[in-house]
Amino acid sequence: MPDFDLVFRNATLIDGTGAPRRAGSLAVEAGRIGLVGDVPEGAGRDEIDLGGKALAPGFIDVHTHDDRALLAEPSMAMKASQGVTTVVVGNCGVSLAPLLLDGRAPPPPLDLLGGTGDFRYRSFAEYLAALDAAPAAVNAACLVGHSTLRVGTMDRLDRPATADEIEAMKTKLGEALDAGAVGMSSGLFYAPASAAPPAELESLAALLRPAGALYTTHMRDEGDHVLDSLDETFALGANAGVPVVVSHHKVTGRGNFGRTTETLPRIAAAQARQHVGLDAYPYPASSTVLRPVMVERAEKTLVTWSVPHPEATGRDLAELAREWGVTIEAAIERLQPAGAIYFMMDEADVRRVLAFPSTMIGSDGLPHDAHPHPRLWGTFPRVLGHYSREVGLFPLEEAVRKMTSLPAAEFGLRDRGRLAPGFAADLVVFDPSTVIDRATFEAPATPSAGIELVLVAGTPVWRDGRPTGSRPGRVLRRKTA
Repeated sequence: MPDFDLVFRNATLIDGTGAPRRAGSLAVEAGRIGLVGDVPEGAGRDEIDLGGKALAPGFIDVHTHDDRALLAEPSMAMKASQGVTTVVVGNCGVSLAPLLLDGRAPPPPLDLLGGTGDFRYRSFAEYLAALDAAPAAVNAACLVGHSTLRVGTMDRLDRPATADEIEAMKTKLGEALDAGAVGMSSGLFYAPASAAPPAELESLAALLRPAGALYTTHMRDEGDHVLDSLDETFALGANAGVPVVVSHHKVTGRGNFGRTTETLPRIAAAQARQHVGLDAYPYPASSTVLRPVMVERAEKTLVTWSVPHPEATGRDLAELAREWGVTIEAAIERLQPAGAIYFMMDEADVRRVLAFPSTMIGSDGLPHDAHPHPRLWGTFPRVLGHYSREVGLFPLEEAVRKMTSLPAAEFGLRDRGRLAPGFAADLVVFDPSTVIDRATFEAPATPSAGIELVLVAGTPVWRDGRPTGSRPGRVLRRKTA
């Protein structure tokens, strides 16, 4: 009798650790990897000959804003099509829970996740229960956002929290950690949290260490004062005794081009004394809410959405202002609330950060945007195809490590990220010679090429260029992940 549900044969195994690829087979049983390497003939109830195609652990997107998309778009085609099998949500200080808006509009950047009605979870446990009740195609590890805690606790956000407000936020954070949140994120660059002093963050972060959780941050400044922001991040991690992750590390603005030659050594020095991680996306353009300070730094700005002017979606801001016969500043005001893509980074810096050994890959895609940044659909195949194969920035095995075992270790996902017996059968089959991103700034919602089959817990979720309709994903809670 066959021993396994499924056997992949004639595969090029890329195990996620960075070890050299090797030819072999892999068996799956009951949603887990049963055997890797040499599987006896006839051992599978179903067998697939990969013809030498690559078989790797499913990719882990460590930086997403998919909180609402997991419920609203459960096929998660924009991620499954890239080989992503797990998403980390709640980044940049913004999570869908715990927050009831009761008819209020979500202040930017919370509106990147959805509208008023989407913020309907009084507790983090309620949000996780909603994900449990309506599973998506992919898994989710969830962060609780500092800005979300502030919006749900404070009457004004342009000041430090009082002692009582900090205690109220700690209560909510503690509940989220007990429910299974893997950590807390902050977005100190944004208005809801920019007035928060380090002491406020450190008071909250004190709850993370006993919970075995981590802290991720969209720092206060990624431009002129990026080194100061790095130092603030390291200090919080050291004082609280918790691992920290620098989100979407970059330097912005032409005057700062090349400064990753300063930031990366600063990060490396901090890593010698404490736990510091970082992630990055493979593009020289960023995307978030439409803000004048960002437009001033950018070489070019594209509108991704606008509530009062949806017809502006996808348009160049400067061209739009000329068409309207107004200044850039007036056009920005007219479009609000709105989002944008900003061309404000140097390609050499992007490559330097991607090549840094401890950099994880995260898309930072915004699925709520009407005309999203192409990173939403293209990040992982772009790293595999463009930066690894075409540019030669690093070997394919290293690219896969940055997407699998490295993020699994960083976020405490103990049974993910490697091809090893007993690990979850979250798997991706791709063609190393053809895998490439096809999403562009003009047509961002375009699936990539070369991703042939994606499985979550042994169940196909993407096959033959489309979702299968299966939804085997689950919440990867911190205590049970």
